[in-house]
Amino acid sequence: MTDELLPHLFRTEYRKIVSVLSRHFGFDQIEIAEDIASDTFLTASEVWGLNGVPPNPSAWLYTTAKNKAKNYLHRNSIYENKIVPELKLGKTEYNFNEIDLSPQNINDSQLQMMFAVCHPSISVEAQIGLSLRILCGFGIEEIADAFLTNKETINKRLFRAKEKLREEKIKIELPNTSEIDERLETVLKTIYLLFNEGYYSVSQNETLRKDLCLEAMRLCYMLVENKNTNKPQVNALLSLMCFHASRFEARIDKNGEQILYDDQDVSLWDSDLIRKGEYFLNCSASGDKISKYHIEAAIAYRHTQKEDSKEKWENILQLYNQLLLIEYSPIAALNRTYALSKANGKEEAIIEAEKLNLKDYHFYFSLLGELYTGVDNKKAKQNFLKALSIAKTQTDKHGIQKKIDKLVA
Repeated sequence: MTDELLPHLFRTEYRKIVSVLSRHFGFDQIEIAEDIASDTFLTASEVWGLNGVPPNPSAWLYTTAKNKAKNYLHRNSIYENKIVPELKLGKTEYNFNEIDLSPQNINDSQLQMMFAVCHPSISVEAQIGLSLRILCGFGIEEIADAFLTNKETINKRLFRAKEKLREEKIKIELPNTSEIDERLETVLKTIYLLFNEGYYSVSQNETLRKDLCLEAMRLCYMLVENKNTNKPQVNALLSLMCFHASRFEARIDKNGEQILYDDQDVSLWDSDLIRKGEYFLNCSASGDKISKYHIEAAIAYRHTQKEDSKEKWENILQLYNQLLLIEYSPIAALNRTYALSKANGKEEAIIEAEKLNLKDYHFYFSLLGELYTGVDNKKAKQNFLKALSIAKTQTDKHGIQKKIDKLVA
């Protein structure tokens, strides 16, 4: 049980501990906060392995982290340079219980950390990388996958970013209203990246990682709950994620393989999450600016409508056209070709898809395989074989092989 529970708790609790300790120590001590959090989980693996999992594992982690932080303050330079001078000024005791790991302070600390690491003094790539590392518990390899680069590049980028934030003496606090608007775009992009890494996972040999998706939704919900960050585009992103999450159970079969949209069992769609998505989509309509999240949420909403009509797919196609005008993305363009095939037929969609030429993306060849199926099965097989050769997860490979076998049969 420990082997299964600890990775989950690391994903959900590590960033909370780091955020609270970093807020307490200051950004210049962020590595200490990370070390204390990591050491807390190392201790948990040792103690729980011998004594079993405690009744309240999260509370055990918080208490242990707090005690380790207290010990650090006692024996290191923070104690000598900060606490001792205060004692000489007449302060007779230092309250180590100021390290507040209450739910409210955890939420406040994470929200403040989100905006601290998205400070404009560092590059957008560094902002997102730090957020994924500190707030989302991503490993260096996972961040490298998200940025399509290598671990060495990510390590250097994060090191330079931390140094810059220290030099600038960035405080872990919510910025003023104008700065919130300036940094919010990067905060949302980070959450969006986190959700996508879970929804289209290439890490840990899984096609769908619900833990990452749910963490992204939780971070976004924190923004919605705060009056200073409850903006239309935030609601639009949360709406988008609710709609996608509503089809989790229908999207993956019992073997962990992806089920294409046309083959999904609609009875497995989560009606409560669809209603929540509709609620947040309505909330997002309060502004006068349409973001890419508004358009993607509208597309996701249409996918939760069970009818399979030409009108539905024509509407989705128009939304994709609008999305590509706001922000072009090869992946969005690829998804558009699927809607095009449903609205106007496979032949037209094949022409548009082949123009994209996404040679390193196995979903591109998988989609071409689907489009050619029934039109030119020889080309369908060729594309499925190419997809098979570059797919990263075993579940994806197995699903593609089944498509090939079906063609041959």
